[in-house]
Amino acid sequence: MSGEKGRLLIGRDPAEAVGLAAECLAEALTGRQGRRSVALAGGSTPAVLYRHLTEPAWRERIAWDRVDWFWGDERAVPPEHADSNYRMACETLLAPLGIASDHIHRMPADSDDLSAAAAAYERKIREVVSAGREGVPSLDLVLLGVGTDGHTASLFPGTSGVTEACRLIVAHEVPKLGAWRMTMTFPLLRAARRVVFFVTGADKAEIVARILSPAADPGILPAAGLRQSGAVVWVLDAAAASRLSR
Repeated sequence: MSGEKGRLLIGRDPAEAVGLAAECLAEALTGRQGRRSVALAGGSTPAVLYRHLTEPAWRERIAWDRVDWFWGDERAVPPEHADSNYRMACETLLAPLGIASDHIHRMPADSDDLSAAAAAYERKIREVVSAGREGVPSLDLVLLGVGTDGHTASLFPGTSGVTEACRLIVAHEVPKLGAWRMTMTFPLLRAARRVVFFVTGADKAEIVARILSPAADPGILPAAGLRQSGAVVWVLDAAAASRLSR
């Protein structure tokens, strides 16, 4: 399904959904000259996609050496920590592809001064990624997931980052987790050339249906803050799509 509110792609099973997500990534990273930019997501579902992209067919199809890698969000842990989104992406995607270190831009969420680190990461993005509308950098691809509470990246319901209108990167406390996170905000996410939500599993079916409902409130379900964008693609497996109406 496609339209001015974006596209919806549904795989029969998780494996087919991974293939559809990989095609979306390839579309965003091919077809024009110059460098590309990607913001990666954390979690077990993207890890399956990352491993898939290291297979020979994808190695040959995409000019990986022309891509700059960023992160949509990060936990306040060192890069070698088991919970680090950076570590997961390096182990499953970037290291197997042999990506050069100067193309990898880690989100420094383990810094002592998180506000300063967030500002520095925003400066890095502005330095590397060309500006689009209203002077906001336009990433070629942002990969996102969805939590069962409707959060995406680390934009959780009720957190200060959800309503941020100026800063592109913020560090904020997530009370329900008792932890701090660093995250991209809506001004940067909405400026991306392509946003791909990759969601699988029956446990996500209800929240996906709520987010894609016309009545969804981004203040309650932050992932709905991107629902109206034509640049958004939702890639689901049949289980995650099972609560959607025709």
